[in-house]
Amino acid sequence: MNNLRIAIIGFLVLCASCKKEEKPQLITGDWLAKIEVSESQELPFEFTLSKNEDGGYEMKVYNAEEVVTIDEFTFNGDSINIRMPIFEGHISGAYTANGITGEFIEESKERRVPFRAEHGTSDRFEVKEDAAVNISGVWETYFKVNTEDEYLAKGIFMQSGNKVKGTFRTKTGDYRYLDGVVTGDSMKLSAFDGSHVFLFLAHVTDSTLNGKFYSGKHTVQEFMGARNEGFELPDSNELTFLREGYDKFDFAFPNEKGEMVGLDNSMFQGKPVLVQIMGTWCTNCLDETRFYVDFLKNNPDLDLQFVGLAFEYAKTEEKAFEGIKRLKEREDVPYPILLAQYGTSNKQKANEKLPMLNHILSYPTTIYIDKTGEVRKIHTGFNGPATGEKFVEFKEEFNKTIQKLTSSEESEKETDEAI
Repeated sequence: MNNLRIAIIGFLVLCASCKKEEKPQLITGDWLAKIEVSESQELPFEFTLSKNEDGGYEMKVYNAEEVVTIDEFTFNGDSINIRMPIFEGHISGAYTANGITGEFIEESKERRVPFRAEHGTSDRFEVKEDAAVNISGVWETYFKVNTEDEYLAKGIFMQSGNKVKGTFRTKTGDYRYLDGVVTGDSMKLSAFDGSHVFLFLAHVTDSTLNGKFYSGKHTVQEFMGARNEGFELPDSNELTFLREGYDKFDFAFPNEKGEMVGLDNSMFQGKPVLVQIMGTWCTNCLDETRFYVDFLKNNPDLDLQFVGLAFEYAKTEEKAFEGIKRLKEREDVPYPILLAQYGTSNKQKANEKLPMLNHILSYPTTIYIDKTGEVRKIHTGFNGPATGEKFVEFKEEFNKTIQKLTSSEESEKETDEAI
């Protein structure tokens, strides 16, 4: 009888101890996160946390109209790791039911920034007073002002009351969906997309912007802008071209099986080819890839071929191909992506791999090649959905270009030229 009592007591003690060691459950609902970009500035963004059908957590990050869904959570005691959906970055730290404290980490870029989040509804930015100005419209903007690296951008904003959304376009792409406020004479905009950590702070008047752009903790750039509704950036179809002495574009890079693939491969013969110079770490490249995937799904009968040339930060070939595989699986990419370079995305080194181009100015860049192997167009950068009308213009231009490359008239023209 005594043995039975001892066994029961032991069982109860064991159960009590198991109960004490149960992991805390994160509270679902609205959260506000902040990423430290300097000793005095933090980038805020909102997300919601919910449970999916399998009982796992799902995190939805909001930047204006953009929603980034993150669903890879792992726990170990009071430690948490949240992996981004496409990119290599992850949030790692400690958690309680209503808080997370740690870092946002990108190993291959050797970047770590402090991260914290708290459960509860809260404004992205604190609004202390009514907006003194309305910045809706177009702004001619210069970043890295008064340096040899100064570059142009086009600010496009829409403001309602204190709320502001928009983006900055550059020659090489855009700064994603920016979300924020104007409070008094201060503009505050931010975005976190799983890869980039962007914060823009500026003093504003009816006609000027003067501020600082923080990209994580690794970059701070001064910028200034002036209202200019007629301002436009250089034509993205005229920035990259074949060097003198080259009449063809060519490449030879390995696929995931280690096979060298070039334009002489049978999959490219006798059809137009679009070569996408990209990286799995690049958010503009992701926007472009999604556009291409959607285009191919909606036009399954078109006889053309896409191929990606990936320039990767990953330190090893194995890690680089892991990133490529992850992108292809998560986004259902049907075309091959070859590994052009790993260990760096340095554009000068990339140009050494593709010496026929005058330069690689941007990731992404797309080369349009006709059925005979002639380069018909090179488009630098990608202005994604955040750019509004510019994205609509790009889609219309893209459809016209593809229609021309795949038309029967084009084939007849090529036959006549051959004769």
